[in-house]
Amino acid sequence: MFLAVIAFTLSSFRHYIMFNHQNLVEDDNEDDDETNSSTILDKIRSIVTYICTYLWAISFILLIFILYASIRGPFNIINSFNTATMFFNTLTPKFYVALTGTSSLISGLILIFEWWYFKRYGTSFIEQVSINHLTPILNGNESNNSLLNNNDASTLSGSSTSPLNGFNSGNSNINNCGMSNGTDSTTPVTGTNECKVWKNPCALFRGAEYQRLIQYNGKEPLTFHDMNLSAQEHQTFFSCDLDEGKPEYEMMQRAWRERAPSTRIQLARDALEKNSEFTPALILLAEEEATTIIEVERLLKQALKCAENAYRKSQQLLEQGHNQDIVHKRNTNILIYVKRRLGMCARKLGKLREATKIFRDLVKEFPMMSVFNIHENLIEVLLALQNYPDVQGVLAKYDDISLPKSATICYTAALLKARAVASTFSPDVASKRGLTTAEMSAVEAIHRAVEFNPHVPKYLLEMKSIILPPEHILKRGDSEAIAYAFFHLPHWKRVEGALNLLHCTWEGTFRMIPYPLEKGHLFHPYPTCTETADRELLPAFHDVSVFPRKELPFFILFTAGLCSGTAMLALLTHQYPEIAAYIARLFLTWFSVPIQYLTDKIESILPSNLFQQLAKF
Repeated sequence: MFLAVIAFTLSSFRHYIMFNHQNLVEDDNEDDDETNSSTILDKIRSIVTYICTYLWAISFILLIFILYASIRGPFNIINSFNTATMFFNTLTPKFYVALTGTSSLISGLILIFEWWYFKRYGTSFIEQVSINHLTPILNGNESNNSLLNNNDASTLSGSSTSPLNGFNSGNSNINNCGMSNGTDSTTPVTGTNECKVWKNPCALFRGAEYQRLIQYNGKEPLTFHDMNLSAQEHQTFFSCDLDEGKPEYEMMQRAWRERAPSTRIQLARDALEKNSEFTPALILLAEEEATTIIEVERLLKQALKCAENAYRKSQQLLEQGHNQDIVHKRNTNILIYVKRRLGMCARKLGKLREATKIFRDLVKEFPMMSVFNIHENLIEVLLALQNYPDVQGVLAKYDDISLPKSATICYTAALLKARAVASTFSPDVASKRGLTTAEMSAVEAIHRAVEFNPHVPKYLLEMKSIILPPEHILKRGDSEAIAYAFFHLPHWKRVEGALNLLHCTWEGTFRMIPYPLEKGHLFHPYPTCTETADRELLPAFHDVSVFPRKELPFFILFTAGLCSGTAMLALLTHQYPEIAAYIARLFLTWFSVPIQYLTDKIESILPSNLFQQLAKF
């Protein structure tokens, strides 16, 4: 118990020091436009807080003095200690067995609880208590406000991935797309968009592709949260307020909310009976009912004719008022979606030039719809064609400091630079003569890509198994890494030596940013909420990649050592009682020798009547 108290005190003091240091750093980085009075008050508060961190040393010295006074002073505790020593010497070995066994049991229970709490919440329960309850007491109202602000920020950032807030407003998603966590470090980023979920631009078809995994091993490749986000997205982009009351749209609203695929398909068929040119119903049937890509393409071509007719009609009526503008936006979203899915069908069927034309036309015809990330589809098709100059042209347009980044942008830029030197690169030769200018440029591009998403290299190097990508991804997260590697691994293998160069250089990124959660190099610090969001998007059978890897909390290691040590002592005491009792007495004797030596030295220095004078007070 005494060791546990010491460990708890050390942990609390460690968090206290870290919190005060964080306050000092924040005070040093204050904006210049603050008033002089507030700056002076903040500096005084920082100095006082900094001084208070060293009061523990004074308290420790005072505690030693009081203990010494209690032992040698008028309380006669030394006699009580001698009596207790005589009592312990008369105890049987069974008492020591019971004592060590009970201590091992209690510490084992604490270890199990700490381990469960760490696996569930990612932090130590005892350390969390010390942060939430002891730190506010030591730091006052300032720490309370800081903790509340941090909790509010984490709540806001987490709400962006909740099933209820994923795609409630299509306009808000489009307007905020430039403030994602994928921007460069010169672009301001708010906490609310730190873990914004994006539609996977290369999402697979449910009936023709995802369903195969279910039939093969019975595992669900999509989570309910992921499918719920898709349903909310379809409700937002494929319908509008003017569609209320129409029977086919009411049926589709029910279909998007249903969880059973058979029910959704039946409702889509019923909607087609009401309106044979109803495009959203054809899209649902192509996505979920069609079992082959050829059948998907056939249904999407039928949907394309209906979408183009509706788009032309609404375009002609744009000048008739605001309502027609809303209808035209809905028809535009449907047309873009159908064309892009047709381009993906052409890509899967090997018609690469046809797919390239579709994606090029979409980018030219709808340049403002960057929220759909159609340029990532174009990059992937151009890489399949090995048309690297055109890929470089697309990157020159979209790899801009003012635009949100993605793994496709960063790693494709690294691939193109690695392509120029990878075939002749040798780590042994490079270590002797140094890196050339082209090799240095390639290595820097790889470091930039790894800093943006550190999960990708393990999938590209096949150190982790790849699963089917989800329908939504989190930028800089494990879900984005899976989606990128699933489609782009063949392109890296096609470039001779590219994976070897990646293998030799990617880990060097972590030496540049040893504390990625606190400081970034080319991008903002790595978000702290990626693990939670990725667990909602990825299936349960997948081992989610976590960066940076969380270290075991101090208390788990401490309780594990305490439990193991006391259990070993209990076993040895039970097996060899005489030897264990002798060792225990010998240890107590050795432990008392330095204490006795210190007390004698202090008595020789201090006046003999000091404690009588103190007793009078």
